[in-house]
Amino acid sequence: MQLQSDHLRTLAAVLDEGSLESAARALHVTPSAVSQRIKALEQQLGRVLLVRSKPIRATESGELVMRLARQLEQLEHETLATLGVESSAITPVSVPLAVNADSLGTWILPALAELGHAENVRFDLHREGEDDTVALLEAGTVVAAVTSVARAIPGCVVRPLGAMEYRPMASPAFVARWFPDGMTLAELAVAPMVNFDRADHMQHGYLRERALREPAAGSGDGSTDGPLRPPSHYVPSTADFARAIELGMGWGMLPPLQVGERVASGALVELDPAGGIGIPLYWQQWRLASGLLTRVADAIEAAARDALTQGPSAR
Repeated sequence: MQLQSDHLRTLAAVLDEGSLESAARALHVTPSAVSQRIKALEQQLGRVLLVRSKPIRATESGELVMRLARQLEQLEHETLATLGVESSAITPVSVPLAVNADSLGTWILPALAELGHAENVRFDLHREGEDDTVALLEAGTVVAAVTSVARAIPGCVVRPLGAMEYRPMASPAFVARWFPDGMTLAELAVAPMVNFDRADHMQHGYLRERALREPAAGSGDGSTDGPLRPPSHYVPSTADFARAIELGMGWGMLPPLQVGERVASGALVELDPAGGIGIPLYWQQWRLASGLLTRVADAIEAAARDALTQGPSAR
């Protein structure tokens, strides 16, 4: 059995674009041609590869075939470039990457922009939490990911990048209202906080760490017994999350890398300079003999070396 490359390209286009019609436009063919290619591929393999939802998504079998399609695309691009084919004659290769929001909003884009200028490549960035990016890697949706998962997933290699540092911060007005005599566990139990979304556990992680540091602290009325559950806002945008804290909606964990100027200007106050949390980040990519992916990884690693905390302080 041999799989046709145009069928694999079509599968990748459908999953990238989310619909048969959008894939047809991207491939410069008719929707009927896209449908026929997918049908032929499914009949050849005897498996359903796509769930016809909005957007279309891959079945478990479709994820495996998608990985093959991605790998062939990378190898074809690498072979043509190695043979000296003019870059203008090579279809730009798509490099889908999964990146956590804070890395996307701070240090990673300049590295990708420089590569984009130098390489015949287009980046397709998928934003997910650092704990969730590897799921896209396993599914074949992306070829590499910035993740908090240190163990290499099957078929991938991993590089440590360093740690993204976060510290509890708030506006001066918020501090004056909620922490006039300093931040205690009793006050943290009632002071509003800002979360990125419902999968954001950073603020609760700080509360747990603070409770371990000060087990005897509290108001004496039992308000700090057990997990602290202060009122929470949810602001699912990196820039708006920081802005919400600056506007006094609540306190939250922010990376100094993102808001250093606002701390220096006094717009934000570090509530507990000794209470930072470091989230170790790793680069995971498919184990594929691709010079392009190696250059992407090298650029990401170099950018992380300049931006992230390295060595024992990463925790």
